[in-house]
Amino acid sequence: MHTSHPGNVGAAARAMKVMGFADLVLVRPRFADVLSHEDTVAMASGAADILVRARIVDTLAEALDGITYACATAMTPRDFGPPTFAPRDRFATLAGEGHRVAFVFGSERFGLANEDVYRCHACLSIPTHPDYGSLNLAQAVQLLAYDWRQALGGYAVQSRTREPALATLPEAMGALAHWQQVLEQIGFLDPAAPKRLMPRLQQLLNRAELTREEVHILRGIARAVGKAPRD
Repeated sequence: MHTSHPGNVGAAARAMKVMGFADLVLVRPRFADVLSHEDTVAMASGAADILVRARIVDTLAEALDGITYACATAMTPRDFGPPTFAPRDRFATLAGEGHRVAFVFGSERFGLANEDVYRCHACLSIPTHPDYGSLNLAQAVQLLAYDWRQALGGYAVQSRTREPALATLPEAMGALAHWQQVLEQIGFLDPAAPKRLMPRLQQLLNRAELTREEVHILRGIARAVGKAPRD
């Protein structure tokens, strides 16, 4: 509602896109060219498609066309109006109610007017430190978009590293035999009185659940130790 900073529009578009949402509606923004403003595009950072599809309307009623459940956002509750919830508390049940949901944000300077809050079914208040609860508009959009996506099922975390291949038991035993040879060579292990050194090393390797790459490293160290000059 009446957003005044183009950068916030771009940052809000980015916040929406990373959480998988795309329907952005602006009600009488301060700048008519806000969707193409250089600050908007810069802060969108890859979410230009959200800006291209965004709509600008004159009234909140137009923005809420087709919506079955509207959530106002406010730092402090009103004396009169819809019930106030922490987002996660309401989202836990709202996600399963089958509504087409909208989140209504106020302007950066003044927030939402009372009459706009009254149009909504619920008021969401993000829990913040009691001494300072003022959130930037785009930050508030990001927090609610994240919580709403989580309530809808969320996304799996995508690992950027491949799963390492674990060493087979014969591969681990080969590394152990290699180390036994080197330990005898350098005099650390007396084959005539081995005690329990090798079984203990065997248990250490079992607990470590070595990868194939780690086995190669251990064998490489053993080769280097075996080639080292002796005093």
